[in-house]
Amino acid sequence: MIRPIISPSASLSKIANLIGAEFDQELEISGISQNADDCLPGDLFVAIKGNKFHGIAFLDQAIKNGAVAVLTDKEGANSSLPTLIVENPRLVVGEIASYIFGEPSANLFSVGITGTNGKTTVTTLLHQIWQKANWDSGLIGTVNTQINSEVLPSIHTTPEASALQGILAAMRERHCRAVAMEVSSHALVQNRVNGTHFNIAGFTNLTQDHLDFHGDMESYFKAKAKLFTFGRSDLAVINIDDQYGAKLAQAIDIPVLKISRTGKADWRYEEIINFGSSTQVKIRGRDGVLIEGQTRLLGDFNLDNLLMAVAIAVMSGVDPIEISANLVSYTGAPGRLEQINVGQKFLAFVDYAHTPDAVDNVLRSARAMTKGNVIAVLGCGGDRDKTKRPLMGKALTAADLPIFTSDNPRSEDPEVILQEMVGNLSHSGHVIVDRKAAIEMAISIAKPGDVVAVLGKGHETGQEIVGIKHPFDDRKVLAEAIAGAK
Repeated sequence: MIRPIISPSASLSKIANLIGAEFDQELEISGISQNADDCLPGDLFVAIKGNKFHGIAFLDQAIKNGAVAVLTDKEGANSSLPTLIVENPRLVVGEIASYIFGEPSANLFSVGITGTNGKTTVTTLLHQIWQKANWDSGLIGTVNTQINSEVLPSIHTTPEASALQGILAAMRERHCRAVAMEVSSHALVQNRVNGTHFNIAGFTNLTQDHLDFHGDMESYFKAKAKLFTFGRSDLAVINIDDQYGAKLAQAIDIPVLKISRTGKADWRYEEIINFGSSTQVKIRGRDGVLIEGQTRLLGDFNLDNLLMAVAIAVMSGVDPIEISANLVSYTGAPGRLEQINVGQKFLAFVDYAHTPDAVDNVLRSARAMTKGNVIAVLGCGGDRDKTKRPLMGKALTAADLPIFTSDNPRSEDPEVILQEMVGNLSHSGHVIVDRKAAIEMAISIAKPGDVVAVLGKGHETGQEIVGIKHPFDDRKVLAEAIAGAK
């Protein structure tokens, strides 16, 4: 749990007044938590109904850790602590947490990035650009949370509202000037970013994912669009090469900056020359801004990510000349087209691609890297959107040698997942349930000049099978397989 060192102080009666609840006693609150295990002395414990249990069931643990009051609904009303009761606590947690911690996002240049793919890379690039410009800055996302050079673990892509405000307050306390955070569709639906003000909101793209949660693409799109509203974000930076991006740019009421790799936009590429391991680019922005140099980021989709990061960085106040000078040093996020090189005569990398569109993009990039074969390993996660499994399987057949395997089967039978993924596909590949064996198969097939792509898990360091997370890192398994094959 990340919080400022100096604890805040807020009156519970004023908090009650803020949200229209009733409480007329004097009680000082020094923090807020939605997790009983994370409560600290003086905290307001937020007891919310979850998928399996109501949070009030964990009240004793919250009290043991020092909670002095409760925010809950009618179901949690019989608390032994002073209690604020509202119809939907989730709607007000962010606002309360922001109030307790002194509206930390208002003191930072705050950037929120949403979209199906690219969020992690764009935020990682922004943090790097700011750091290279000698700015104190923060990063909140899927892989980790960073405050300047300090790296801390992340549980969710976007933290719960109470935790998010504590993180932002800690960043402010450590003199961060800016923060880049990933904003997931789940977070927007669950009101996790309520109480957070964004100077800029970025939209990368929208492709099929999370339909187990949203139901359909239109609902998924509407969830993403919640980030681009007055009061929440001042300015939108939108990739209009994406069909949903183009739709969003026309539908919202806040000012929009458009970016495009190929078309007319406020920020665009004037030149892209691919040299294999690097790309010479010339980026033209508003008011004639020019940024040029070489980037080592691979793939067209990473050029989209770079363009968004550069545009936002300039808008935040970074000198374009400084960005040009450092362009070649910017790297992608861990597990995103991350190369694994232990001296082999073929190219190997891992990537987090876990949507049909992302798989297609990565394999097209891999194809551009070689005149040899593209060998790709991919699975689908259990207890997630089943409708994308056949689409993922079809996307994998773009490889010369596709290998279908397990991802995180979770509570499902991995063989059933594979059957749904492969179906009646006509392919020349292999179906191997064991992921380690599948990766070893890919290496045994690879010849000099080929490309091996292990997809789906990226930076993850575990594989969840029947509720147990086993140590498993594609990067480590791939490196060991290559070394063992020599």
